[in-house]
Amino acid sequence: MFFEQMHPSWREALSEFEPLLRDIEEKLDSAPNSYVPEKSLIMRAFQQPLEQTRVLIVGQDPYPTAGHAIGLSFAVNTDVKPLPRSLKNILIELKDDLGKAVTAEGDLSAWSQQGVLLLNRHLTTDLAEAGAHTEIGWSKFTDAVIRVLNRRLGRKLVAILWGNQAMQLAPELCDTVVISSAHPSPLSARRGFFGSKPFSKTNSALVAIGEQPIDWSC
Repeated sequence: MFFEQMHPSWREALSEFEPLLRDIEEKLDSAPNSYVPEKSLIMRAFQQPLEQTRVLIVGQDPYPTAGHAIGLSFAVNTDVKPLPRSLKNILIELKDDLGKAVTAEGDLSAWSQQGVLLLNRHLTTDLAEAGAHTEIGWSKFTDAVIRVLNRRLGRKLVAILWGNQAMQLAPELCDTVVISSAHPSPLSARRGFFGSKPFSKTNSALVAIGEQPIDWSC
C-alpha cells in the first residue's frame, strides 16, 4: 500500500525499495501502539511528481500529538490550535523574511503543490512519543530519496536544512543548492534560525538557476 500510494515517478525511481516499504508496513500493522500520521497520509509527501520537485525541506519526525501529523513535515491541518511551536516560529520567520503578513494557520499544502517536498526522515512515530520509529527502516528509505533527488535534479534543486540532524544530509546533497541554519524549535530558533531568511534565499537561488520562485503565502 505504501509503495502504491506514491506517484508513478517515485515508484519508478525507488522500485528497489518496495520490499522495504512492505516490511515497514507489516511492522506498523502489527504494532501494539497507535502511530501517527494515519496510514492513508504516511506517503503524502510523494503524491507529486518527482520531476516537479524544486525545493526540499527536511524534518525529523511527525508531530506525536493526536491530530497534528498530516504526512508533510512541519505542516498541520487548518483546525489545529495552537500551532506546534516549531511551525509557529517558521511562520514568524516567513513574515519577517518576506515582509508580508501570513495567516496563523499551519496548512503548508500549497507549498507542496508548487514542488516543495516536505520530507520527514522518519515518516511515522508512536502517538505521544517522538522518535519512536527511528529503527524500523524509514531512514534507509528517506536516505535513498535524498540520493535520488541529488542525482536526478542536481542544481535544479534547493535544499533547506534546519538543525544539526538535517545538516548531516548535506554530503548526500553535494550537487544541489543547500541553505542551512539552526532548527526552528523553541530551543534553537534564537540561535540562528530567526533572521536566517531561508525563504527569500531559496527564491533567489531558484531564480538564479532559471526556475520560478515559490509563492510562500500560506
